[in-house]
Amino acid sequence: MQIIQDVRAFMSISGARILLAMFLLYGIGTGMLAPMNAVYLDESVGLSKEQIVAVFAVSLFCNIAITITVGWFSDRLRRKKKLPLVAAFLCIIGLAVYMNASDFRSALIGMTIAVAPSGLIMGQLFGMARSHFARKAGELVEMAQLWLRASFSVGFFAGLLLGANIFLIATFRGVLWGNVAGYVCLAVLLLAYKETAGEPATKTAVKGEPFSLVMLIALLLLSCADAIRGLYLQLVVLKLFGKPEVMSYIWSTQAVFELFFMTLGGYWAARYGSKKIIFLGGCFALAAYLTYTSSGSLPVFFAVQPLYSFFVSILAGVAMGYVQRMFLSRTGFGASLYVFITQTASLIGYFLPLFIQGITPDIFYIPSALVTLSLLIIGVVLYRERGSKNRSANVVNRAV
Repeated sequence: MQIIQDVRAFMSISGARILLAMFLLYGIGTGMLAPMNAVYLDESVGLSKEQIVAVFAVSLFCNIAITITVGWFSDRLRRKKKLPLVAAFLCIIGLAVYMNASDFRSALIGMTIAVAPSGLIMGQLFGMARSHFARKAGELVEMAQLWLRASFSVGFFAGLLLGANIFLIATFRGVLWGNVAGYVCLAVLLLAYKETAGEPATKTAVKGEPFSLVMLIALLLLSCADAIRGLYLQLVVLKLFGKPEVMSYIWSTQAVFELFFMTLGGYWAARYGSKKIIFLGGCFALAAYLTYTSSGSLPVFFAVQPLYSFFVSILAGVAMGYVQRMFLSRTGFGASLYVFITQTASLIGYFLPLFIQGITPDIFYIPSALVTLSLLIIGVVLYRERGSKNRSANVVNRAV
């Protein structure tokens, strides 16, 4: 089978395994804290809903500014790994402040230092990886990117399960130390990784994508919807079911499906086109959001995870590759632009639910509307592309 041959070829590439380990361990460290962040600020620090949003928003705004600024000139650097390496050390310092926060001010300072540099990590890691595989095995670039992203996701969801159990044993402080350990592992692997340089050894078989501002807006809307779920689902679950660790178990069910869905989505995108697969993923997301608004059953929340897992797989894998292919000659900027889109979406998404009083499932009507608008945009783009192809085919037939 093609996929087995591709996996074997991928694993035989020098540097591929250390990159996989890098994304996996970083994902584990990040996954421990992600579903606990808002709950930590709520229960341990005692912040209000508005203060929690402010902490997330300020730290994300700084993250966005750093990510796109550094991403703009990072392609001029012959070696990129020093950027995520420095960022990892800064994040560790920020977490040290964050875990000792006692009020709004200290929590804001700690999270800003911990989050602001982290945008350099994912963007620059993917920029490094694309350059690495373009030089080692150009025909596997897109699938290599997806498998690395899937490795992060597998680590992330393993971290969710680990974090939930650490929370039961060592409370929030243990979870925060787990996040620190993730950054330490990342730094160690970066120091061990030998970054490639020079011209590609093989000609890259990947075709670029035309720049499309409309599609970037559609992806921003999808990412914004996902950001709302990322922050507020954990708070809604806490209000409905009363146990912070439940959210970690809900998110961890995605790990069962995400590696498969990312691989499947990558091959489907190569065959049918990225935009069609992104549209399909958006339909699955809409079904999940509407389920959140209409059901208060914990088993239903678990049951809807495979649908949402497919959407996240497409948004994190296929959409990321789609954006990067708009800037094939600038790998660092292309990867940073995708991170910029997701982080900007998070910044917007954190504020929109403030228009709904309290923390209720009604919040998910907002991401439902955002996904619907995105699907309309993508649908129009696909319709116009189909019309353009039909007109071109008619012109050719007439000429013949």
